[in-house]
Amino acid sequence: MNPKWRDGNQVELLINGEEYFPAVFERINAAKEEILLETFILFDDKVGRELQHALIQAAGRGVHIEVLVDGYGTADLGISFVWEMVSAGINIHMFDPHPKLLGFRTNLFRRLHRKIVVIDCQDAFVGGINFGADHLADYGPMAKQDYAVQVRGPIVADIHRASMDLFRKTQSRMHNRPDATEQKVQRHSGSASMLLSIRDNDSHLRDIEIQYMRAIRSADHRLMIANAYFFPGYRLIRELRNAARRGVDVVLILQGLPDMRWAQIASQFLYGYLLHSGIRVYEYCERPLHGKVALVDREWCTVGSSNLDPLSLSLNLEANLMIRDHALNQQLFEHLEGLAEAKCNEITLEQVNRGAWWKTPLSVACFHLLRHFPAMAGMLPAHTPRLEQLKPVAEDTEILDYKQDKTI
Repeated sequence: MNPKWRDGNQVELLINGEEYFPAVFERINAAKEEILLETFILFDDKVGRELQHALIQAAGRGVHIEVLVDGYGTADLGISFVWEMVSAGINIHMFDPHPKLLGFRTNLFRRLHRKIVVIDCQDAFVGGINFGADHLADYGPMAKQDYAVQVRGPIVADIHRASMDLFRKTQSRMHNRPDATEQKVQRHSGSASMLLSIRDNDSHLRDIEIQYMRAIRSADHRLMIANAYFFPGYRLIRELRNAARRGVDVVLILQGLPDMRWAQIASQFLYGYLLHSGIRVYEYCERPLHGKVALVDREWCTVGSSNLDPLSLSLNLEANLMIRDHALNQQLFEHLEGLAEAKCNEITLEQVNRGAWWKTPLSVACFHLLRHFPAMAGMLPAHTPRLEQLKPVAEDTEILDYKQDKTI
């Protein structure tokens, strides 16, 4: 699929599970023909159960449903949970399943990290929010801060096609299902221009990174990135430095209350270089930041699943929407500016320079590692991920029958 900018789209920003889940479930409950759903994580909790119920109800109305989960992120999904969906006629697939070794998951790399929902070729959702209760505030202090968008218009055909391309690799009968047509997709729903950018391990190795760099190079006065796992390659770091040096107000909002401490430590090794370049760095401390959003000037922004780290930029399957829309850009800017002012700690050079003597040489080593990590990360591990359909043999079975259909 060659990415193209599509005009005439409608877009709505959805912040956290409180806005995302009701919007998705409302559209699922109204679905008439088809639901395609991809997610990294699906939990058997109150959110997962609500999704399961909505999908089973839709299947009962005759809606064709395809669900794809990741073998690492959704490794512990219960047999009864799967059985209830499969017995209702829902097709569930797992990306790159591997058995655990001594209780630990072994498929660490090349994950399906995309979060996409397409309903009746009319509405699509793209973002970073998984189907789990940890995206709701009542989960507690470790509830995630995250973002997605709901879109309508010509871009839905591209999103539908991207999902179908993946699902077709699992079973031959999917080959006969058509892509979204112009007759199905609502035309000229709004004023937003959009481009779907995906990252895979085939022909779209650097698409998302390239779109980021193009936007950064075009920045004239403001650039904001809010990203959960920030350890990008040298090329992207250099473009951020160049933007700051030509007078662009470059602001990074990163994790201050991390769900994975090692990810925060990796980012912190870059702080000295970033601050010396004139880039402002904030750590969001109210809850774990899980977002993957950015904006440039007053038109461009992106929302999706891709972090700016080795996994997302060099290994995972990812999907981001690049969007040109003044209203969305301004809404996202006001929201992120509010986070920076009220719920973040600004990092200073004094803070970075304070502490152990070994921080400086280690920071230098990490910085130079950035020059080479894309090539190194792309080599590990050297395996071919596959999709397998989940088919419990019987309702009371203790073992799922994983039917391998095709490697990808």
